[in-house]
Amino acid sequence: MNHSFQNIRLYGILDLGYVSASDCEKATHAMLKGGVQILQLRAKNFPKESLPPLARQIAPICKAHNVPFIINDYPDLVAECEADGVHVGQDDISVAEARQIAGPNKIVGLSTHSLKQAVAALSQAPDYIGFGPLFATPTKPDYRPIGIEDISEAHRLVDLPIFCIGGIKRENLPAVMAAGARRAVIVSGILQAEDPASYTRECLALLGT
Repeated sequence: MNHSFQNIRLYGILDLGYVSASDCEKATHAMLKGGVQILQLRAKNFPKESLPPLARQIAPICKAHNVPFIINDYPDLVAECEADGVHVGQDDISVAEARQIAGPNKIVGLSTHSLKQAVAALSQAPDYIGFGPLFATPTKPDYRPIGIEDISEAHRLVDLPIFCIGGIKRENLPAVMAAGARRAVIVSGILQAEDPASYTRECLALLGT
């Protein structure tokens, strides 16, 4: 699979806080049909061992769409989950350690929560960074929103694919793009939409190509 992020604009997260395990397959189909270009499985507060069986249902669907499939938090589960990579946070292990554990040619993404962290991420050389949360989001209640003021500066200083994240929805996506964003992660907006596929299509159209 080609892991170039050149044309990847829309990042979807299958968050078990918003979608039940039994609905994951259906949600995955809808998101990919709508045009999500990279998909992460995030299961905070769920037992680690519940992930691989669920991930193995999702992985083949992503593969069929040639969409990279990412596991949140657990580089040691990448192989077992048939995933293409892992996403780690600031308080987790380093990108280098995650790479070593996940295995060769796997994607490693890193969360950043400030301009300073985004710049510091360069030395770790992840494949991409998440930058946010831009807005208050129930998914990350402990994080203070950083707003959209630093987006263009982050893109100027950090030569990595940057996915803006945190409370981004179709309604505020144009403002996020106007502030300099090129890529976005959308979670609850898609998962709670009446028609997730068409909501995803609309977001992708706003992100452009």
